[in-house]
Amino acid sequence: MKIFKTIAVCALSAMLLASCTTTTVKTVPGIPKSTVDSASVAVGVAFANMIKSSQMENLNIEKIKQTIVSVLKGDTVIFNEQTAPMYIQGYIMKMNQAMGEIKRAEEDEFLAKNKTNEGVQESESRLQYKIEVPGNDVKPTLQDTVEVNYKGSLLNGKVFDSSYDRGETVKFPVNGVIPGWQEGVQLIGEGGKVKLWIPFDLAYGSQDMGPDLPAFSTLMFDVELVKVMKFQPKEEKKAGK
Repeated sequence: MKIFKTIAVCALSAMLLASCTTTTVKTVPGIPKSTVDSASVAVGVAFANMIKSSQMENLNIEKIKQTIVSVLKGDTVIFNEQTAPMYIQGYIMKMNQAMGEIKRAEEDEFLAKNKTNEGVQESESRLQYKIEVPGNDVKPTLQDTVEVNYKGSLLNGKVFDSSYDRGETVKFPVNGVIPGWQEGVQLIGEGGKVKLWIPFDLAYGSQDMGPDLPAFSTLMFDVELVKVMKFQPKEEKKAGK
């Protein structure tokens, strides 16, 4: 999980820094200064990307620089290599909680406005949907497998996934996807089309699924149900065989 990966990286960084006692660049025979400088930049890039991927870009960069210098000089700072990761873990949890509250307020505002649009309905789970084509009477259940075409986007309109763009349909068991999808695809029959607005509680919640799908994302999907493959229970073995 990302939070533990972040803590592990920070712990390693702390140990590396703690092992140094000077800010003076030590020369190594056969290694030119330009190579050392490039390696230093690479370390900086890796550290900065770790901060970005952990959604901690609001950190005080000047404090980070000051602390690195202090640790390299051997000065005493308020954390050590054991306590720093523990504080980071608590900080990330607080950040996630605060971000969740902000995103929930934004989502509530959007959904309240969206459900007033013509044709938009809302289920008890807060899933919002608009059935554009109902399809036939063959509807999937949780145990079935479906073949679909779909496009997924964020509230800002950015598309993060699309079977249309790949030029091929997708098959998956209904009970193998996020709750919002499970509920939404069961609303239509074969040949049907539905537009879904999925609250993050019915999607990936606080999980960061990559740069195109950040944590606490409310998702929009255009779904076309191509085919329903009904669940076929395995035949029970006959007695004595």
